[in-house]
Amino acid sequence: MSVSYYDASANTRADFPHLAGEMRADVCVIGGGYTGLSAALELAEKGFAVTLLEAERIGFGASGRNGGQIATGYTPGMVDTQEIVGPDETARLWKFSIEATRLLKDRIASHNIDCDLRHGELYAAVKPRHRDWLLEELTHCEKAYGYERYKWIDREDLGNHLATDRYCGALLDEEGGHLHPLNYALGLSMAATAAGVTIYENSRVTEVTDGRTARVITAAGSVTADYVVLAGNAYLGDLSKTLAAKIIPVDTCIIATEPLGAARTKTLMMTDACVSDTNFNLDYFRMSADYRLLYGGRDKLISDGNVTGAALRRNMLATFPQLEDVKIDYAWGGKVAITRNMLPDVGRCGSIYYAQGYSGQGVPLSAIVGRVIGEAIAGDAGRFDVFARIPHKPFPGGTALRVPLLTLARLYYGLRDAL
Repeated sequence: MSVSYYDASANTRADFPHLAGEMRADVCVIGGGYTGLSAALELAEKGFAVTLLEAERIGFGASGRNGGQIATGYTPGMVDTQEIVGPDETARLWKFSIEATRLLKDRIASHNIDCDLRHGELYAAVKPRHRDWLLEELTHCEKAYGYERYKWIDREDLGNHLATDRYCGALLDEEGGHLHPLNYALGLSMAATAAGVTIYENSRVTEVTDGRTARVITAAGSVTADYVVLAGNAYLGDLSKTLAAKIIPVDTCIIATEPLGAARTKTLMMTDACVSDTNFNLDYFRMSADYRLLYGGRDKLISDGNVTGAALRRNMLATFPQLEDVKIDYAWGGKVAITRNMLPDVGRCGSIYYAQGYSGQGVPLSAIVGRVIGEAIAGDAGRFDVFARIPHKPFPGGTALRVPLLTLARLYYGLRDAL
């Protein structure tokens, strides 16, 4: 079960060469996930000569392993985001979120990316206080932003959407949705290549030096460029200790059941929407195009890199006990990056631009972040600076204390979820 369902159901992928020798580009993008590919595509469409370096293969990191969920807004919720950055900046960030979702869908359509796009996301309240929080978010977004795509589903009606009694209500986001994440990444790589981006796989960057021109070094070559985009996120490694200290790579795991068939699927989920619950150590799930239940969870589900899916299967059965007889065909894990305030960390230092720490919202937000990075490098940093103004602090102790801090956080939030 080491191969993910996404790998097993991936579209045909291109084989890109590894970097060998010295190259010159206007922009060197580091990372072949959504952010790197989106920024590369935007820049190439603006006429820049772009080289993209991926340490493994396109979509190897979180972009090819995640839950595939598309959500409006930001992980803390818009009420808490307003407390962090103020009402005016929050309104701007909200508009970016709306644009991100629509941009993602437009790219899928315009580049004919076959990634099983479906519409709708349900935020499911596990406890009454979660229900109250979701209702507060709904009211705030209606009044502050005129958003009319949230629909409240009471406990009494929720049984018409999900065959479970685990939740006390849900908020449906009609602008949300879900997709096959790896196939979306592969489609972006094809679009970027068609736009003129030069992609190298198996080309791990070992050093980046800034100056009048930047130099990006790999084991077998280098790229000299006017600008660099660091888009490694949770897989950034040691390229920048300053950036790494502002995120914690968090383990996440997903299991995929055997095919359930259309009829049985409709007895479990009478909706095409994906689902995410409101715990900190959240569960999220959706149906695949071939009628498998894909069930994911964050934290404490991976031990020493051994992903068995046993703990996550217990979570799945707590939601759908009627699946006791169902086999698990795939189990895989990966890492997502979270920041202290759960908002994306986007910025620049000299000629180096970076984006990281989407905190679970990377599928849609990477689209708009890639666009504003392209705008900034092209000379208009107005929209980029909205993201860059979000305040971020490093985790105490930097990278050295990330694992102990994450362990304590898991214990704390696990207890809070349970109470």
